[in-house]
Order: sequence, then structure tokens, then C-alpha cells
Amino acid sequence: MSQQADNRTYKKTLNLPKTGFSMKANLVQNEPASLKRWEEAELYRTLRDKPHPLGRFVFHDGPPYANGSIHLGHLLNKVMKDFVVRSRTMAGFDCPYVPGWDCHGLPIEHKVVQDLGEKAREMAPMQIRQRCKQYAEKFVKLQAKQMQRLLTLANYEQPYLTMNTAYEAGVLEAFADLVSRGVVYRGLKPVHWSIDNQTALAEAELEYEDREDTSVFVMFEADHDSWQENHLPVPTDVLPADRIHLMIWTTTPWTLPANLAVAVNERFEYGLYNVTFNGKLQSVVVATSLAEKVLGQVVGAENVDEPIATFTGDLMLGLEYRHPFAQDEHVRRVVGAEYVTLEDGTGMVHTAPGHGVEDYQTGLREKLPIYCPVLPDGTFDDTAPSWLRGQRVWEANETVVEHLRESGHLFHDHKFRHSYPHDWRGKTPVIFRATEQWFIAVDKAFAVHEKAGNGKNDTQTSLRERALNVTANEVEFMPAWGRNRMRGMLESRPDWCVSRQRAWGLPIPAFYNADGEVLLTAASVRAVAEVIRQKGSDAWFQLEANELLATYHPDIDPDAPAWAKSEIRNPKSEIRKGHDIFDVWFESGTSWHAVLRQRHLGYPADLYLEGSDQHRGWFQSSLLPSLGATGHSPFRTVLTHGFMVDKDGKKMSKSLGNTLEVEELLKTYGADVCRWWVSSLNTDNDIKVDESFFKLAGEEYRKVRNTIRFLLSNLSDFDPKTDARPMTDADATSIDAWALEELAKLVTSVRDSYEGYQFRRVHERLFHFCNDTLSAVYLTAVKDRLYCDKPDAPRRRRTQTALHQIADGIVRLLAPLMPHTADEAWHALHGDDAESVHLAKLPEPRPVVVNSNWPKVIEARDGWLRAMENARQRMDIDNPLDLGLAIGVSEQAESFAKVFAPADLADLCGVSRVELREDTAGVEVLDLRSEPRCERSWKRDGSVKQRSDGGMLSDRDAEAVGVA
Repeated sequence: MSQQADNRTYKKTLNLPKTGFSMKANLVQNEPASLKRWEEAELYRTLRDKPHPLGRFVFHDGPPYANGSIHLGHLLNKVMKDFVVRSRTMAGFDCPYVPGWDCHGLPIEHKVVQDLGEKAREMAPMQIRQRCKQYAEKFVKLQAKQMQRLLTLANYEQPYLTMNTAYEAGVLEAFADLVSRGVVYRGLKPVHWSIDNQTALAEAELEYEDREDTSVFVMFEADHDSWQENHLPVPTDVLPADRIHLMIWTTTPWTLPANLAVAVNERFEYGLYNVTFNGKLQSVVVATSLAEKVLGQVVGAENVDEPIATFTGDLMLGLEYRHPFAQDEHVRRVVGAEYVTLEDGTGMVHTAPGHGVEDYQTGLREKLPIYCPVLPDGTFDDTAPSWLRGQRVWEANETVVEHLRESGHLFHDHKFRHSYPHDWRGKTPVIFRATEQWFIAVDKAFAVHEKAGNGKNDTQTSLRERALNVTANEVEFMPAWGRNRMRGMLESRPDWCVSRQRAWGLPIPAFYNADGEVLLTAASVRAVAEVIRQKGSDAWFQLEANELLATYHPDIDPDAPAWAKSEIRNPKSEIRKGHDIFDVWFESGTSWHAVLRQRHLGYPADLYLEGSDQHRGWFQSSLLPSLGATGHSPFRTVLTHGFMVDKDGKKMSKSLGNTLEVEELLKTYGADVCRWWVSSLNTDNDIKVDESFFKLAGEEYRKVRNTIRFLLSNLSDFDPKTDARPMTDADATSIDAWALEELAKLVTSVRDSYEGYQFRRVHERLFHFCNDTLSAVYLTAVKDRLYCDKPDAPRRRRTQTALHQIADGIVRLLAPLMPHTADEAWHALHGDDAESVHLAKLPEPRPVVVNSNWPKVIEARDGWLRAMENARQRMDIDNPLDLGLAIGVSEQAESFAKVFAPADLADLCGVSRVELREDTAGVEVLDLRSEPRCERSWKRDGSVKQRSDGGMLSDRDAEAVGVA
């Protein structure tokens, strides 16, 4: 018999790998089958029905907008959320997860109206609303399908939609609670206004883009008599004339027609300067610390002359001045304001109460009119100067500058680029414009008449104070910098404008009589909520006021206005419905009630998880209503992630051509690879994305998958019920004991990481265990016994027992990250009839008796391998089985090796044999090529000889094949 024939004969007796778990993942083809299997098994419902020893974990989904396909941001967000759902469930919690969609508001209506074109102008609000509903339904269905393709586990059969009737009623109920606290009011205030969409906008609905504008320095002539009455210095001997000008600076020339005051800081020093301007010597007032910078822009002097007089801002209070083109008789004067700084400008701030938040506050304090000459479409009304009427504000910038230039009041102008707020949907610049809107006051004190956590009634505090308190003391932020980010935004935020002037949304249930007096009480809102719960928000547009208020009884409502008691039931009354709808952020921000409380999921939530932009968005819009209505934060922990940018750190956009489409990534790589990539990310800050990163994730995925395949393939003849060989104290020096101890460490580390939402750490631990601990060390060491020992040899069965425990453990640990692969491997391990791995629990760390010298062995192994590599290079040996090791154990660091079986040490190093010698120092590499080689295992272990069948076999291999 030839040697080649002998090898073929012997190989038939090897324990060759067999498994249904293919080396090829074929994720794109096979993942949909897993989805179908889970759907048929009603996996989500089955999970809810199983026992949950750790109780309920309340995890709430922030709703994305129902428009367009999902993008990379959705992939990141939804996959991270699924990691939470699956890991918390497998940890023993009941973690119901209801996906939601934000269906109302400007993003959808803008797109619908844009698609309709001119036809939209002829359509009634109900027709627009119907088109918007159809649009939202279309993309809810599309996005739900795409999110399921990401292998996310959720209650997709009963999601929450902000346009559903029960949800809308829930929003109104939460709003009624805020009305009862007295924090809801209607007022004329400047708000961000979208000219393009003719509606108010919240801060969270803005995007900041660079824009070129005109900066102007303008001279307002001070009244001479008023100057003297304020006892300001009048150095007549050096003044070129009696005229003294206050110099202001603004980047919005179009707001100058609405100027009603100039603000100064009472503590600053101001100076009166003589400068040559338009060929004339003029006297102007600016802050002394800014004079050289400002005045030098025109006169070009390196050093501005000393002021001819100085004085503090408090002396200027009440000083009257003349507006360059005012047509009214209103006296304009200088007022004080602490927000005036010396960072830019002149130290004097042009103040138009109808066009700025700080200006508005100053106007209230000084009892100035909240004057706004700009119409909703951005054009000037009839109260503006005649030469401006009908012009749009952006065109008016140049008109105003030219008028100032001709009148001699323009000191300097120049173009500059700056970051400016734009409408997030129209992508056009917005303005501050005073309009009648509904607001939620953030600084008005009130009490919540419910028991607080300490059992005491809540004290009188404002929403801002409450929010700052819980942010500082009650909510955990991950990463920790989120706390300061949230605090800063809460400290500076204005009252919340919750009204919008659009058709597609939930109406604010306000009613007005013929005199414009309003009815909006907690009881009236709840009455409308009952109607909305039954008929939806369309009822507001379809029913009359008395029908909407059918269950409202003003006689027993202590907050009802007097007129309501006489007119509500009067069929001849002229009660009309308001035309405003809610800000979509208020709608989504009350989901803690409309979803968590209405569906009895639990409140407050244990976790909110969104992008870091939601510190100013959904986190705040949820926190404030919840604190106002219940006195409690809606969340205990806030976890945020960064944004996707390209590999160069640039924002991803279709216009730049640097985006990656989720659908294409799934077609190319499959969901498990994409999820594995997400788990590898440091999500604390912005995340760089490139397709090469997905290729790398695919390579790592294959290494993990192949490791699992090796485990499974070597268990094909192993039945844990009959073949398992539990570890004993006598096995403490075995490589199996070491591997099981490493598994126990892995289980502890991964469980802790899942609990702390450290998914990148989970990824790193699992990959290291598969790639290094298993593939590079353990599986290499046990391959020989698995292939060549007798099938039922004790050593082989012990190793298979360890392999089974390891496979079971890592498949469970991997299940939240790569659910399809884990479930496929689980069935290969436990049988097709086994329950899904997603119905199993995360593994517990099992105690194992292991020799304390194992860390020394693993450390020494590195030195032994280096010696082998050097010897192989020197001896020109390819196969390490042609080598042996002689390890010195007499008074050497390697003396610990005495307690280990030489055969196990040989397998650990991949050589044919290890000799422990007391007469050898260190380690000696042995060239065994002169010794016979086993034709079955290729080992040269010193026992190889010709057997009864003529083959050259070691003692172990001869016993395995049954020859003498």
C-alpha cells in the first residue's frame, strides 16, 4: 500500500467536521428567512409572555419623521436601540418596545404642497390633510419594512403614530394638565418665522447655514435738549456743531424701520469722538474700548484720537434721539440692558421689540410697543416708510442701506458671511417676527398637586427650575458631557412657542367669541380630547364649535371666562375655532403620556436613546411637559450618539455625493455585518463613515462566523446528554479548564458592558475572544485531539464538552449584535426544534477549577513560539510538527510547567512533543525530522512505528484506528 493510499485510508477515520452551519454566510439571501421565521413564531409576543425575573425595563422610542427612506442615521439609531432591547430582554427584563413615527407637521406638509404645485392653492385644509395622511402612511409602511430588514425586534403590528386618534387625545390630555398649571398663555412676541412656509418655528426646527449679509454702522442724532437735560458733557468749544450722534451696529438693516430704542450698558464707559465723515467733522458716541476698532474702519487712522468727553452708560438713560426715517411721533430713547457687551459693535444696541427676544424683553420692561411692520409673507406693511412698503425683507436690506447713505446717516457698511438660522424644510433664511402665538412659560412658578418621590407635595417652582434640578440631580447622562449640554440649553431657552400656522397637525383647541376673547381651560381641552379620541383631529375642521364642546360644562369650570357660560349653548353665538396647530415637538414630546402611560408600558422610562441634537429637541420637548404635568422627568437615563460624517469629517449629503444608501449596504453586506459595524463604533462623538469600514466589518464578521463554525463542526458527533464529561479537579491543568475560565471572564465582562450600554466594548471582547483566545490559542491546541483521538476518548469528550459550553455561551452573547447569525448557529447547536436563541437568557459565568499557573503558561508560550519561529527560519522548516521543545524546569522560571502534561503543552505550542528537562536552561527547539512521522496525525512524538497494516502510526493513532 502506497503512502498516499495509506493517508486516504486513515483520513476516512478522522473526526471530520460536519455541520449545517455553512462557511458562507449568504446573509442577503438568508436573513429574510430568519425574519419570516420570527414572524411566524410571533417572536415579539412570545417574548412578552415569557417569565421576566428582573421585571420591566421601560425603553421608549423617539419617533422619526415619516418621510423618505431610512438613512445611515436611522441605521445607527435603530440598531443601537435593538442592542438595548435584545440585551435587556436576554438579561431577564421585560423590555417591550413600541416603535413610533412623527406624522404631523411641516416636513410632510411642505413636501405634499411642493408636489401639488399650484393645485395646492385651490385646495381646502381638509384636502391637504388627507394628502398628508396618505403620504405619512406610505412612509411609515416603507420605513417599518426597512427597519425590520435591519433585524430589529419591536411591536411593528401596533406602532404609535402621532396622527392616530388615541395618541392625539393623549397629547391634549397632557396639554390640559399644563393649562391647569397656568403656564400656557397667548401673547404677541417675536418668534422665528419661516417666510417660505408662513409659520412660526421652534429652535429645534432650524438649521444653521452660512449666508452673506450686510453689516451697517448707523448714526442716530441725539436730541440736543435731552442731551443737556441728562447732564451729559457738551464741550462746545470743540464740537463741530450741536449735533451729536449715537452710533449703532446691526447685521439686519431691514429691522431699522422697527427701531424704538437704543440699549446701553450702564457700567460701560462711553466716549464722544470727533471724526471726519463724508468730508465733514462729526461728533459720535461709542464705547471707548471699541472706538479704535470701529472708527478706524472708516477714517483709517491707526490711533483714534482721545475722546473729547467720557461718561458711563447710566448717564445716557432716557436720552432721546431722532430716527433717520421715522414717520411716527413716538419718542425714541436710550435704555439700559445687561446683555449689551463689548465683543462686537459699538457698545450701543439697536432695539426693535418686534424683531428679537432680548429686544422684546427690553420693550416690555420699558413699556415700548411690540411693533412689527412685516407681514407673514415677509413684505413690509402700510405702517412702514412708503419707500419700503411691499418689499420683501431681504430686498429691503439694500434699500435701507441706500436710504441711509443718501440721508447721511450711514457711517459704514460691508458684506460678511456668518452662520444664520434657516427653515429646516424650506432651507430658506428665517426672521424674528412678532406675532400672536401660544406659549408655554418656562419661568412661571406653579405647583404640581401630586405626591413627589419623597412623599411631600411639590413646591412652587418654574419649569426651568425643575428641569435644571432634575438634570443636575436625577437623570444620568451618557456620555457625561450631555448633562452640561442640556443644562446650558435649559438655562438660555426662551418660553416655548407651541403654535404653528399650518393645516397638517393637531389643532390647539382654543375658541374665540366675537370680541376675540379666548376660551382655553383644562376642562375645555379635555372635552375636545374626548371628541378627538373618537373621531380624530379631522373633527376640528369638520364639526362646529358647539359640537366639539358638547361635553364641556362652563358652569362647573372655575376657569371658564364669563362669556363662555352664556354663549357656549347659545345657537346664535359667534364662537369660532382657532386656526393654530401644535408644534410637532410638543406632540412627540408628550409621548411619555400618549404612549407610555396610555399603553401602561411604565412611566418614567428607564432610557431614552437618540442623537445628541435631541438635547435641544425631543429630550427637552419631553422633559418640560412631563415636569409640568407630573412633576417628574420622563426618563431616568439619556444616552446619546453622534452624527455620521464622511471619512474626511464632512457632513454627509446627497448634494456632495458622499452618502451611502442603507438599502445598498444591506444588499451588499447584509444586516448582521452592518450591525456588527455599528457595535464597533465609538458613538460618543461624530462618526466617520466610508464603505471600506463596512468591508472591514465584513472581514471581522467572517472571522467570528468561522470560529463558530469550527466549534459547531466539531460537535457533530457530540450529544451533551450522553457524551458530556464534566470538568473535575483533575482537569485543572487542561487547556479546556483554561478556555472555560476565559469564557467565564468573557461572560462577566460582556454582561457588564451590555448593562452599561458599552456596545463597542462588547464588540471588542467578543472579537478578541473568537480571534485570539479561541482561534489563535485554544482551537489550534485542541484540533489534533478533535480530529485524531478516538471519538469517545475521555480527553476528546472533555474538549467537546468545553466546546459546547463555549459555543452556547458566545452565541448567546452575540445574539443582540448579530441576531440572524446567532439564531442560525443556535439551531445548528441545539437542533431545528429548539426555541430561538432570542428566547434564551444571556449566559451566567460558570465557576471552573483551573490551575493557578495557567497565566504563567500563556505568558511563557509567547517566548516558546518566538524561539520556534527563529529555529524554523534557521532550519528552513515549514511544518511546526517537525519540531519539539525541550523546556528547562530546574530552578528556572518555567518550573511551573512540571504540573502540566507534556502532551498538552505540545498541543498548546503546535509541536510534536515537549520534553521537560531538569538539565536544560530555558527552552531548546528540537529538529525532529530524523524521526518517523505518523501518517495520520503527522506528529513525531517518539511512539511512531510501523503497524500491523503496514502504516506508520503513533500509539495514539494506532489505537484510534484499531491496529496493533
